Amino acid sequence: MTTRLTATSLRSRTLLRLRLRPVTSRIPNPGLEPSAGAPLSQSRVSRPASFSTTASGGDRGQEPPPPPAMDSPIKVVSHLRGAGGGGGGEGEGGAAAIDAGKSARRPLSLWPGMYHSPVTNALWEARSSIFERMMGAGNGGGAGGEEGDEQRAPTELLVKTPAQSRTCIVYKFATDDILREQYRDPWNEVRIGKLLEDLDALAGTIAVKHCSDEDSTTRPLLVVTASVDKMELKKPIRVDTDLKIAGAVTYVGRSSIDIQIEVTQVDKDSDDRSDQIALTANFTFVARDSKTGKSAPVNRLSPETEREKQLFGEREARDKMRKRKREEQKGGLENGIHKLRAEAERLDALLAEGRVFADLPALADRDSILLKDTRLENSLVCQPQQRNLHGRIFGGFLMHRAFELAFSTAYAFVGQRPCFLEVDHVDFLKPVDVGDFLRFKSCVLYTQLDNPEQPLVNVEVVAHVTRPELRRSEVSNTFHFTFTVCSDTLKNGLKIRNVVPSTEEEARRILERMEAEGLCN
Repeated sequence: MTTRLTATSLRSRTLLRLRLRPVTSRIPNPGLEPSAGAPLSQSRVSRPASFSTTASGGDRGQEPPPPPAMDSPIKVVSHLRGAGGGGGGEGEGGAAAIDAGKSARRPLSLWPGMYHSPVTNALWEARSSIFERMMGAGNGGGAGGEEGDEQRAPTELLVKTPAQSRTCIVYKFATDDILREQYRDPWNEVRIGKLLEDLDALAGTIAVKHCSDEDSTTRPLLVVTASVDKMELKKPIRVDTDLKIAGAVTYVGRSSIDIQIEVTQVDKDSDDRSDQIALTANFTFVARDSKTGKSAPVNRLSPETEREKQLFGEREARDKMRKRKREEQKGGLENGIHKLRAEAERLDALLAEGRVFADLPALADRDSILLKDTRLENSLVCQPQQRNLHGRIFGGFLMHRAFELAFSTAYAFVGQRPCFLEVDHVDFLKPVDVGDFLRFKSCVLYTQLDNPEQPLVNVEVVAHVTRPELRRSEVSNTFHFTFTVCSDTLKNGLKIRNVVPSTEEEARRILERMEAEGLCN
C-alpha cells in the first residue's frame, strides 16, 4: 500500500510524497541498534492504557491494511508539479496521489498547517491517518464528532519493545534537486532550524506509535513535546549527500515517553560507523487524555538488545537523579543559607565589571561588552499554517525560529559566521495558540574563552506570548544555543569579547545557566 502527499501551492511548485510500504524482511536503520527480525508479541498488563495507532496509511473508505514493519523507512521525495503526475515511482504502480486541496477526504481538524518542511508534512500525513482511523473518520465519525466523543477510555496497557516504534526517514539529497534546495543554507550545509522541525515531528510520530493498542474502540491520546534534552552536533551536515534520521523510544515513565534520535550521514572517507553520526537528540513527550486533558498512562517498554538496555538504564538513572534533586531542594535550611551566601558572592563578582561600565565607562575593559548591547528581537503573529495536528503552534516551528534568531545574534556578536554546536535542555512551559502575538528576545548570555582554539558563545532566546488586549506577557519557552567560530578565523586574529551583566537580574540568569552547565564550583 502506498500513500503519497501532494502540495498544490503554485509558488513552491513541488510535489511531496510519502511512501509507507509493508516489508517482509527487516530493514536496518543506521543510528540505532537493529531489532530482531522475528515478529514481536505484545503482552497486556492490567493497568489503564493509551490508544493504539500504526503508521500505515490506506485509501480512505477501505479496510485499513495490516501495520507495516516498524523499522521500514519513511521516504520523502520531492518533484516538480506535472513531472510524473500521479504515479511512476518505484513499486507505486501509478497510484493516485492524495491532493492536499481535497481536504474533504478527512476532517479538517486532522490537517496540520501548510508551512512545514516536506519531511514534517510526510510524518504528519502518517500520523493523521492514525488519528483518522482511531477516531472513526473513515466510517463517518470524524474528529470531534459524536462517534469520536463516544469512544471509551483505554482500560489496559501493552508491553512494547523499542523496535515497534523505531522509525527511519531518508533524505535523498544526492538525487533530489528540489528537496536539496529546500534544505540548503547559504554555505551549502543543511539548515539546522529546518532539521529541528523534522526531529520534533519524527519524535512525535514515534511517541504515537508507542501509544498503540490496535483497539479502535478506545479514544486516542494526545502526545505533546514536554522537553528537549541536550542536542549535540558532532560534525557539519552536508546537503550534497543522503541523510538519514532514525529514532525509537528509550524509556517511559507513567505518562512520559523518552525518545532518542540520531542523524547519520555517510562519510565517504571513513568506514567507522561512529563517524557517520552527525547529531544526537533526546525528546520527552507526555501523553494526555484527548477528552479530559489530564495526563494518561502509556504503554510499558521492554528493551531487547544490549544497546536498548543500556539506553533504558541511562535514562532511568537520570530520571531518578532528577527526582532526588527535587526532594533535596525541598529541605535543608542550612544548606540553603550557605548557597544563598555563595550566590551573593558570585553575583557581586559578576556585577563588578558592569558597574565600571555604568560609573566609569572610559575605564571599562575594551575586551568586554554589556549583555544588553548584544540583544536582538523579532516578533510575529502565529498563523494557522504553523499549527500542528492538535491545533497548537508546532514546537518544531518554535525551535526553528529561535535557532534562526540565535544564529543571527551570534553572527552579529562574533563578526563572522558562527558554527552551531548544541541546543541545551529546553522546557515547553506553555502552549502557543494560533493568533498569539509571539516575541522572541535573544542575547549573548556569556562566553567561554578558556580554550583559545574553540571559544564558546552561549546565546539565550526567550519566547514570550504577548496579549496586548490583556496587557499581559508570559514566557512560553527558553532556549539556550551554543556556537563557536571556525578555526581559520581565529588564526586571522579574530577575538571574542567577554560579556558582563549590568543588572542583578542579568547576573542571576548567567549564574543559573552556568550552574546548569556545571561551570560553577
